Amino acid sequence: MKKYLLLLFVSSMLLLNCDAIDELTKFDLNYQTNYSIPSTTLIDTPFSVLTPDVTTESESSFENNDTHKDLIESIKLSSIKLTIDTPEDGNFNFLKEIHVYIEAEGLNELEIANLFDLENTDATTLNLNTTGQELKEFIKKDSYSLRITTVTDETISETHDIIIDTKFRVDAKILGL
Repeated sequence: MKKYLLLLFVSSMLLLNCDAIDELTKFDLNYQTNYSIPSTTLIDTPFSVLTPDVTTESESSFENNDTHKDLIESIKLSSIKLTIDTPEDGNFNFLKEIHVYIEAEGLNELEIANLFDLENTDATTLNLNTTGQELKEFIKKDSYSLRITTVTDETISETHDIIIDTKFRVDAKILGL
């Protein structure tokens, strides 16, 4: 009986240590970009806006975390938040739905986040739902851009400038572990 308890204890310790080591190989990359939704008189009509290119500086980010792009196992979007920058009294009441796509040179566009059936809550920030797509090939590139597709359910009389904060979770082999 003591042997089984000892074996159970040793097995548990090994599993806990493996999980702890695995957590050491994960880190976050944060990027920020912006886009503008122009004033509009149309509602229920989808329209798309491209963001400026986001420079990833992935090589130096990987190096700062003791790894390099050949050792990246996975990169997924863990969160994406939209914040109205201007107008100061602006809110997202005009949005009915929003979709965010990622693009990079030589790669097919992927939808990475969305939000449907938005309620009029006077919100100045939105946390979108992520799609769980594998994005390592996009983030390993020098830059990527986002394409935002929105459907409005209200007209807006002035341009809304929006800041997009993204957080990508990287799982890598640090120093080859």
